[in-house]
Amino acid sequence: MTENTVGTEKIEQTEKIEKVELGKGGPLVGVQGLGCMGMSEFYGDTDEAVARRTLDAALATGVTLFDTADAYGRGANEEFLAPFVAAHREEITLATKFGIVRGGDEAYRGIGNDREYVRRAVEGSLRRLGTDVIDLYYMHRRDPAVPLAESVGAMAELVREGKVRRLGLSEVTGAELREAYAVHPIAALQSEWSLFSRDVERSAVGAAAELGVALVPYSPLGRGFLTGAFTDATAELTPGDYRRHQPRFTGENAKANGALLEPVREIAAARSATPGQIALAWVHQRALVHGLTVVPIPGTRKPARLAENTAATRIVLTEAELALLEPIAGRVAGDRYPDMSSTSAAREE
Repeated sequence: MTENTVGTEKIEQTEKIEKVELGKGGPLVGVQGLGCMGMSEFYGDTDEAVARRTLDAALATGVTLFDTADAYGRGANEEFLAPFVAAHREEITLATKFGIVRGGDEAYRGIGNDREYVRRAVEGSLRRLGTDVIDLYYMHRRDPAVPLAESVGAMAELVREGKVRRLGLSEVTGAELREAYAVHPIAALQSEWSLFSRDVERSAVGAAAELGVALVPYSPLGRGFLTGAFTDATAELTPGDYRRHQPRFTGENAKANGALLEPVREIAAARSATPGQIALAWVHQRALVHGLTVVPIPGTRKPARLAENTAATRIVLTEAELALLEPIAGRVAGDRYPDMSSTSAAREE
């Protein structure tokens, strides 16, 4: 192990992370990916130069799955990634998403799943990313008013046309995953999964394991709460940070949820690790219990945090440690979002 200085941050350089298959017959990718959303929006101002160094550091560490969406910054995140994509197109697996419709005034407009919307969306993403093919194309959210056969059928057309290589879904139930898979093979399911959020285990995890679909957990660090960085989340977040309006970060919920982190902190201290590393290690091991391939995509804009996150892939928690962590999700105060209507949890039977 050596040390290197990236910008003003000193990070430890370790061996590259392991690789896993992204879905049955899919490409080999690093066992941890990088969520790029925060580089453009939602978590306050970004130092673009540092964010670009983070992309390079990720690739050097063996991270090859880079995740974005047309909704992030209303296309700005895809544009931000375009130079990196051009420089490393054959080395990376590029994932983007369609389905969350936003207006020019930053307002949320709804969900677009119909065939014509899918076709318009992919052309926009291809243009902004500066590429002629997307490796993994997700339906970001499900609109129950549009038949899955129409949405996934339209996505399958993109595969046949060579614009997309593999298909993914986000925030669907196990029944929806099976229904979609019957139309066209699904490579990956992206849903929230962490010590704080285990809705996905109700039905989707079992279906993914059965079908050979890789699970790509987003927010595996509970939007940063599981790093233990907050004592009063609302007060400590900048005015532009959307987490100020998330139920789990607000008022008494934040205080109660902070107290739940005590076993995470204890395990981290005993292992000379960070709470975030323990939380990420839990996600990797929880997937093994279900016989799943898992590629979490924690987001970060800093090389030092990237190094910390990838180092978590080499932590193996004991049965006793896992038992200490098991009760946490059942005690979390507040929903994942202020409005849960577009999540899989709202459609579980």
